Amino acid sequence: MDIHILAVGRLKEDYLMKARDHYLGDIGKRGGIRIIEVNDEKTPDGASEKDEDRVRETEGRKILASLPKTGYVIALDIRGRTIDTRFLAKKFEELDERQVRDVSFIIGGSLGLSSEVLERADLRISFSRMTFPHQLFRIMLLQGIADATRSGYGKGKG
Repeated sequence: MDIHILAVGRLKEDYLMKARDHYLGDIGKRGGIRIIEVNDEKTPDGASEKDEDRVRETEGRKILASLPKTGYVIALDIRGRTIDTRFLAKKFEELDERQVRDVSFIIGGSLGLSSEVLERADLRISFSRMTFPHQLFRIMLLQGIADATRSGYGKGKG
């Protein structure tokens, strides 16, 4: 199974890039993983709701254009189902049994995800009802994937 993380924006801080590389190496020992970054859109100061919708829609089109054509799509959405590592591990096992080749995680920009992206998602998940900086959240997701893909975790071990 190949894992794709589609994220709006780029990591900028060295410490975050080092953390990303650490987790990519860890996950890469067990399967393929790829991060796809799409450029974020500038949100005007004092943006109206219409301006914010336009930003989400533009970022959403970039995300959808970068998604693998087939596979399972998981959107990270604060309104999604709150999960833990065991749930994620079991989801990976289920998808593996169904012979799903690609699993894509989508992290939106600062305004969230467009309705089109949310509609495309097979599952919407949340790690918390709290909000986090998107760059930091990418590292949190990588750490969660690393834990969930460790051998036996979803079978009640670990």
